[in-house]
Amino acid sequence: MKKKTGLYFGSFNPIHNGHLIIANQMMVNSDLEEIWFVISPHNPLKEKASLLDDHHRLALVKIAIDDNPKFKACDIEFNMPIPSYTIHTLVTLEEKYQNRSFGLIIGSDNLHSFEKWFNYEQILNNYELYVYPRPNYIGCQLKNHPSVKWINAPLIEISSSYIRECANNHKSIRYLLPDKVIDYIIEMHFYEK
Repeated sequence: MKKKTGLYFGSFNPIHNGHLIIANQMMVNSDLEEIWFVISPHNPLKEKASLLDDHHRLALVKIAIDDNPKFKACDIEFNMPIPSYTIHTLVTLEEKYQNRSFGLIIGSDNLHSFEKWFNYEQILNNYELYVYPRPNYIGCQLKNHPSVKWINAPLIEISSSYIRECANNHKSIRYLLPDKVIDYIIEMHFYEK
């Protein structure tokens, strides 16, 4: 029997408690046995702005999840061509880890624009989508697709951009991120002007 593994893609700049709550709710309310946080690399064709280097974001994810054996940080896309398309990552992981079946964790806002994704039909035909609610979701054509699984999870409105803004302005980010992540951000002077 293949181990069901949910892939939670993101820049995680930085990872915060909202990401962790959603991942945990996915575990509790679905058939997923593990969740891998897939850190998206910086696209060299786009402006970097406040995006931390890939290895720093990977380190922050590892720090945030080190107490949960069912969570794993995944840097598979760091060595893939850019831009990386989700379908290519899914196929690469499937070839590398043949003892696992992968599903994609996305917010309902991403489901709304899913038909714009590269080879989205191939994803829908071969993988399950585990969808969590996002504020202001108004529904879409794919909401009742057989590959779409709606997972009960709280609406989370914490954003990484808000955390970066607070850190940049020397405002408290306590309770928004795990304490160990905050300590690392402060120690490394991330997101400061």
